[in-house]
Amino acid sequence: MNYVFISPHFPENFKYFVISMRNHGINVLGIASEPYFNLDLDLREALTEYYKVEDMEDYNQLLRACGHFTFKYGKIDMIESQNEHWLEKEAQLRTDFNVPGLKTSDMPPIKRKSEMKKVFQRAKIPVARGKVINDVETARKFIKEVGYPVCVKPDIGVGAAGAYQISNDQELEQFYLLKPPVDYIMEEFITGVINTFDGLVDKDGNILYLNSFVYGGIMEMVRDEVDTVYYNQFEIPADLMDVGLRAVKEFGIRNRFFHLEFFRTDKDEIVALEINVRPPGGWSIDMFNYAGDISVFDLYSKMILGNEPFEKPEPKYHVAFIGVRYGLENELKHDHNDSLNKYGHMIVKNGPMPDIFAGVMGNYCYIIRSKYFNELMAAAEYITARNDS
Repeated sequence: MNYVFISPHFPENFKYFVISMRNHGINVLGIASEPYFNLDLDLREALTEYYKVEDMEDYNQLLRACGHFTFKYGKIDMIESQNEHWLEKEAQLRTDFNVPGLKTSDMPPIKRKSEMKKVFQRAKIPVARGKVINDVETARKFIKEVGYPVCVKPDIGVGAAGAYQISNDQELEQFYLLKPPVDYIMEEFITGVINTFDGLVDKDGNILYLNSFVYGGIMEMVRDEVDTVYYNQFEIPADLMDVGLRAVKEFGIRNRFFHLEFFRTDKDEIVALEINVRPPGGWSIDMFNYAGDISVFDLYSKMILGNEPFEKPEPKYHVAFIGVRYGLENELKHDHNDSLNKYGHMIVKNGPMPDIFAGVMGNYCYIIRSKYFNELMAAAEYITARNDS
């Protein structure tokens, strides 16, 4: 099997996809702009070949790289990056090289929030009222229907990037004075916590792995610059399982990871937020592994080779991610050494977060796990405690 991996070195933990696939006999052919000897040694050794381009945003350079691989190794079987940023370029390459998977024509429902809503609605899953609105007068008419506050965010975008809460006419006018020249969707403001529905699905639509995280509003975390804490649900609630499985089926996800986000409102109702057809970001995929003492990298390799069926993994631990922000007004009550001394037995990973993710994830991060949820939350509270709390 010839597998083209776009940007296999970033984020850092994605190298384990390459290492696992190599161990299963797959030819992994990497494309990126990073100099070859800047890659980790174990990644270099796992790649069958690496093709360096000057500019990853230049599609023609990616096209030439895949042409080179085709000439040298024969037909390409898969093209992936597992990364939101490259989804459209992956799809274009699959289209041009006739490789199975999502094509250019499949992109709107998984890239545009306005199109996602239509798919959720076909699955009879509630969504926030919203529409693409690019001028202030049309926005005022929409706000007259739903009332303040409203949320505005790029129609193509991930999570809270570029998102704003607008609470009055003055903020509305200010937004349209400074609005970037891209389509924005405006939605009624939904309060609640986010429940994710994450997993891996094979070529026949069978779910091979499932997970759910709970976290507060990402937009609020970024806006208010607070520490980040989220954790897995040991058992996925029945209502979330129902809407999640319906969404996976309606979106027609095959042979890949998925990451769906739903609001659980103050009234305990489920409202769909968005879908991403890739693993959740940051260290979330590591949390999959630590929760079940598994390797989802190996599950993925076995899946694409068709080595099924195998038993669906279940969680063994409560797992939490903690992202501590630097530069906050109130310093931490307990420094890193304090946290290691008190909860080192629960900390399975810790270290700095790359700057590109720090705005959402925090600057210094931990993954902790425990058999006991209360112990997990006590550790999270200790690590993030500030001098004014």
